[in-house]
Amino acid sequence: MTAERISPPLIACQECGIVVEATEIQEGQKLICPRCHHRLTYKVIQPSQRVVAYSISCLIMLILSISFPFMSFSVRGLSQEITLFHAVEMLDQFKYFLIAFVLLATVIVLPAIYVGLILYLYLKAGRSSTHAYSDCQRRRIRLICRILFRVEPWLMVDVFLIGVLVSLVKISSLADIGLGSSFWAFCVYSVLVVKCVSLIDRFWLWNQFIPPETVEQVKAGDTHLDGNHTSCAVCHQINPESGVKHARCIRCGSLLHPYHPDLNLQRSWALLVTSVIFYIPANLYPMMNTVSFGSNTPTTIMEGILLLWKMGSYPVAVVIFIASMFIPLAKMFILAWLFLSAKKAQVLPEKEVMQRMRIYRMTEFIGRWSMVDIFVVSLMAALVQLQNLMAVYPGPAAVSFSIVVIFTMLSAMVFDPRDLWQNHHPVKKEEQSVTPDSGHLNGVIDNER
Repeated sequence: MTAERISPPLIACQECGIVVEATEIQEGQKLICPRCHHRLTYKVIQPSQRVVAYSISCLIMLILSISFPFMSFSVRGLSQEITLFHAVEMLDQFKYFLIAFVLLATVIVLPAIYVGLILYLYLKAGRSSTHAYSDCQRRRIRLICRILFRVEPWLMVDVFLIGVLVSLVKISSLADIGLGSSFWAFCVYSVLVVKCVSLIDRFWLWNQFIPPETVEQVKAGDTHLDGNHTSCAVCHQINPESGVKHARCIRCGSLLHPYHPDLNLQRSWALLVTSVIFYIPANLYPMMNTVSFGSNTPTTIMEGILLLWKMGSYPVAVVIFIASMFIPLAKMFILAWLFLSAKKAQVLPEKEVMQRMRIYRMTEFIGRWSMVDIFVVSLMAALVQLQNLMAVYPGPAAVSFSIVVIFTMLSAMVFDPRDLWQNHHPVKKEEQSVTPDSGHLNGVIDNER
């Protein structure tokens, strides 16, 4: 008499909508969607020890980054020294509250919250197998995990570091620059934040505390087009389709967003059009005002790029052009093209859908790097303040450009890539990864390289 096979939990791909069995993976392996090749879940080698070590190191570097002088600027006997918080204070004094908030939130506050929550959760996860959690503890863990994954897209520590390096090149031609001890700590802090983010997998983390619940009517091979389930974007739990507005996930309690292609496209278009509107003043008005010996010189984004080029700072000019001109324009055009493609998805062959999926992933990844120019202006405005001898102030375009970056990011987040798969309901047999004993659709296991 053979033992009854225990089916692994199901997981729905967030990018193409196919439901597959989340086959047990070993440390260092990742589970790949058999249809669109999106990573479904990933298990880090020694997850608790590595993540805890990186998190503690990251918090230590953050404390060092904000505790000592970050950078100094001196010319003709006058000098100015700043910390990271001083940059935020200067922007607040200039009445640029949005930029000050973005800088404070994305570089200091949200990364600190994110890393702190990671440390707490992974310390808990290390003893979850031998520890039973009360209902109160489970509610607390649900709330922490929900906050964690809402915060993750808005971490821009690495973008700020690139902005700092660009600022160094721009300012070094004007005066002497000194790098404080906090600068070097911040470099290490940036690397550690990026490493921490790369080690976190929400499906694995949720499973350590609250195992996924089984939904009887859903089976491997179903898609979002079947209308029998809704996948939670926060914890990847598959929920039964209830037809109730504002339904919540049965595992994490997050608000569910049922598949509604027309509504998603309308919201994505609205956010994209808003970014296009603000892109016009972002390029027409000055991004930065430079005061030198009492003379005020406003410069737009393009004027700043041309000035850097004339000064011979070709790499910096190229970086600013790519981040501030090419990426925002390219992202707006690509998003518009993807939104139009979603309308025609019923006639697109699968090969073309996959091409659009790769472009969408790349676009979503590079969108936040447009914030480099904003961070450059913020740092220069805080550092270069030598009364009438030399000073830098943000221009009105800085606020408009910040809105452009934020709204293009939101537009990409709101867009549901499953809209591109409207005509691809079944998975072809030759594309399936099937276990010989069950015939069930599994994800593809890939080893870490």
